Amino acid sequence: MDGEDDALNPMMEEMYANGIGGVDEAPSASTSTTARRNRPIISGEQLDIEAYAGLYTGRTKIMRLIFIADHCDNPGMQLEALRMAYDEIKKGENTQLFREVVQKIDGRLGPNYSMDSTWCTMVDRKAEQRKEKLENELNAYRTNLIKESIRMGYNDFGDFYYAHGALGDSFKSYGRTRDYCTTSKHIIQMCLSAILVSIEMGQFTHVTSYVSKAEQTPEALDPPAVAKLRCAAGLAHLEAKKYKLAARKFLEVGLELGNSYSEVIASQDVATYGGLCALASFDRTELKTKVIDNINFRNFLELVPEVRELINDFYSSHYASCLEYLGNLKSNLMLDIHLHDHVETLYDQIRSKALIQYTHPFVSVDMRMMADAFKTSVAGLEKELEALITDNQIQARIDSHNKILYAQHADQRNATFQRVLQTGNEFDRDVRAMLLRANLLKHDYNLRASRKL
Repeated sequence: MDGEDDALNPMMEEMYANGIGGVDEAPSASTSTTARRNRPIISGEQLDIEAYAGLYTGRTKIMRLIFIADHCDNPGMQLEALRMAYDEIKKGENTQLFREVVQKIDGRLGPNYSMDSTWCTMVDRKAEQRKEKLENELNAYRTNLIKESIRMGYNDFGDFYYAHGALGDSFKSYGRTRDYCTTSKHIIQMCLSAILVSIEMGQFTHVTSYVSKAEQTPEALDPPAVAKLRCAAGLAHLEAKKYKLAARKFLEVGLELGNSYSEVIASQDVATYGGLCALASFDRTELKTKVIDNINFRNFLELVPEVRELINDFYSSHYASCLEYLGNLKSNLMLDIHLHDHVETLYDQIRSKALIQYTHPFVSVDMRMMADAFKTSVAGLEKELEALITDNQIQARIDSHNKILYAQHADQRNATFQRVLQTGNEFDRDVRAMLLRANLLKHDYNLRASRKL
């Protein structure tokens, strides 16, 4: 590689340290890289379903377990996830979801995890009685026109429907409490309840709407509520593939979140979602100031060391190590209910950014060494670079015979002269316009023209 300037030598040494063996100029960097490669990567192990499920509560815990069972290729993990989902559902009242899980188990877990018709009948009977009682109470509240009681009645109905899996009815009931909210705290409670159900239904347009409504009453927002709203907004942006906006929201989540939003998201998810979205969408400066130097977000990253390390490796131009971490994380990320559909897109964007960042400082790059750094073949790398050049993300041309990438940097001297000439022309035009106006005013041209009219 031929550098543009001697000042680029430290960066060149860093980039030579990306798995490129036999570089005499920087033996210490190569040695340190070997050590980095040999360190254990926990994320490469099979997902610990019990530990993972322990991060969540309520319906999202069950839905995440079912998602793992549906998308995992390991039969043992599938059955473990279904077993835990079965046990968790039996603690609640959702008989419809129970029947679905029993159907998925299909007798593979023995008689203890088969269809329990007695339990379903008992739960459904209690549900009918509970529903009738809630209807009678709500009718009485409406008759007496007590706003707070009516609000509580609709809220109880929302909780009831949510517990039994009727998410549409639950959302409607929570929405009806809005007309009976008498304080700002009531509005926040209504918004958070509607957001919870909307996330479960996958209706992220509703999530964005209710986050905005809640933010319009800042006087009633305590730090945990603010953290929950930012998580919800981040999930909505993630679902819409607005990765930069999603990253910003997750990076703003405060430590007050803790385990308080386990019915939706865990602190580890905030680090993973925020870190990957930031890598895919932030430039180098933003990555440094908003992620690496962000003391608040650093505490979240400590919960997921693999994400922290890959971010640091990316910023330090240790691309081989960064891509190795990403490769080991991928199988587990594909089992995440919110991130599953975005893993491939995020990985492609991160890899493209790494390729662009690698080539940027140099006049020419040996594609064989670059392919070694990115753990790919020269032919595969050439295709990737062709796509980036076509998209105008890299200004360069490829010498396919010698396998060298030549940068096409702009002629800075010519560009400077052109800017100077343009500025001079603009100054000349402005001065002529000022002189013309001054002469017009001097000779009362405007006044005489107005008199003629």
